[in-house]
Amino acid sequence: MKSLFSSPRRAAPFVLAAALASTSALTFAPTAALAVPAGGYADLVEQISPAVVFIEVTGTAEQASAQVQLPEGMPEELRKRFEQLMPQGPAGAQPMHGLGSGFIVSKDGMIVTNNHVVTGADTVKVKLADGRSFDAKVVGSDVLTDIAVLKVEADVDLPAVKFGSSDDMRVGDEVVAMGNPFGLGGTVTTGIISAKSRNINAGPYDDFIQTDAAINRGNSGGPLFNNAGEVIGVNTAILSPDGGSVGIGFSVPSDLVQDIVADLSDDGEITRGWLGVQIRPMTAEVAQVLGLDAPKGAVIEAIGDDSPAKKAGLEKGDIILSFNDTEIKELRDLTRAVAETDPEAKAEVMVLHKGKEVTRTVTIGTLADQKA
Repeated sequence: MKSLFSSPRRAAPFVLAAALASTSALTFAPTAALAVPAGGYADLVEQISPAVVFIEVTGTAEQASAQVQLPEGMPEELRKRFEQLMPQGPAGAQPMHGLGSGFIVSKDGMIVTNNHVVTGADTVKVKLADGRSFDAKVVGSDVLTDIAVLKVEADVDLPAVKFGSSDDMRVGDEVVAMGNPFGLGGTVTTGIISAKSRNINAGPYDDFIQTDAAINRGNSGGPLFNNAGEVIGVNTAILSPDGGSVGIGFSVPSDLVQDIVADLSDDGEITRGWLGVQIRPMTAEVAQVLGLDAPKGAVIEAIGDDSPAKKAGLEKGDIILSFNDTEIKELRDLTRAVAETDPEAKAEVMVLHKGKEVTRTVTIGTLADQKA
């Protein structure tokens, strides 16, 4: 996901930046509607803040070589400007120091944060709001959803928070974000859910909650709460021209996070279903020829040899319209539906094959065993 979170130096007017503060400039960034609590959020914050933690990581990061070949004939003034922006020093491992956030989900010390907060870390330290500090072990992490699970050992039960249902949240519902922006320590911001199911092209399972609650670097991995004090999202990225909050932040929804956390907590690995196809969106021209009001489904471009799709009789050019009970309106609908299906389970796949709707029964494979 590193390429998805550009540096603020890039020329684009807005960039996605994971909300991770770092001394080495690591830039990336009952749930029905409830009224603001009477008297404000103080009681709620007092209740949930002990379970929000601050994460400090140390490690090494590879720095690219400064020996970049500039085009011959480049004007001298332009050449000087490019050289000023190039990394200085030799390529190789450079010290890394980063800060992030997280939250405790079990009394025995299980902690949820972002994968990009702990990637490349040699040591991970977790600090609680009451000042206690613990060395943490990375139980497992998932690059595709940017979720990681840590574990600390304590002599007593630790304060923990519970997950709520992100699916039950509505656009306009109030939310509270907590974390460690810019390494300042415990910080609380409030806002609303601005949108749901956002696709920001961060990965194949994009389904972000968008919020205008202020999220900045260092908030990565921190919780997004509803007014019942339940975690309904994990703050992960921001849209920003300069790395600061402009009121457009993104959180991984809790319904997805809970599944990932449960899978990682079991054995430190993620097991996903695998169909074995390369897909592309239906074009407007094809939709018109088929008599559809709008493009939908996933067009199979290629099928892997010895894949579940091949064995089930799916063919190049077939258009997948539904997968079990999930209607495929866009590509990520199919990606998520397959990933969430248990390996060796049978799935009913409806396809448009040579102009006719047919149903194929597919025995899903295991993505963990595939290199793709």
